[in-house]
Amino acid sequence: MDALYPRLLVRDFPAAVAFYRAALGVEPVKVLTEAAYANWDIDGQAGLVLFGRDNMAHVVGTAGLPAAPAQDTAMLVMKVDDVDAGTDRLVRLGAVVVAPSQDRPEWAPGLRTAHLRDPEGNLIELQSY
Repeated sequence: MDALYPRLLVRDFPAAVAFYRAALGVEPVKVLTEAAYANWDIDGQAGLVLFGRDNMAHVVGTAGLPAAPAQDTAMLVMKVDDVDAGTDRLVRLGAVVVAPSQDRPEWAPGLRTAHLRDPEGNLIELQSY
C-alpha cells in the first residue's frame, strides 16, 4: 500500500482554495466547485486535495454527528527554505500561529518548525532542515 496524498476536508471550500492557491503559489490542476473538490500536483503527482467536509460526511454517513474531535487527526506538512519567512507569509494569508518557529534538534538534526492553522482550522507544520 502506498500513501497517495493529503486530503483536507474543509467547511468553506472557496476560501480554502483561495488560501492554498496563494500559499502554494501555484494554480490547482482541477477545481470542481459544485463537487467541492480541488487538487494540486507536485512533479506530476497529487500533492494536496481539498474536499468539502459536508460532502464527505454525507458519503460516509456522519452528517448528523458533531463536526470535529477535540484534538487534531491530520496535519499538512510543508517543507520550506525559511520557516520564519514561510510563517510570515501564511499569517498574511489568514493562518494563525499555534506554535512559533523553533529549532527541534530532538526531532532531527537541523530541523526547524512552526505550526499554524489555516483559515479552516487545519493544522500545518512548516519545516526546514
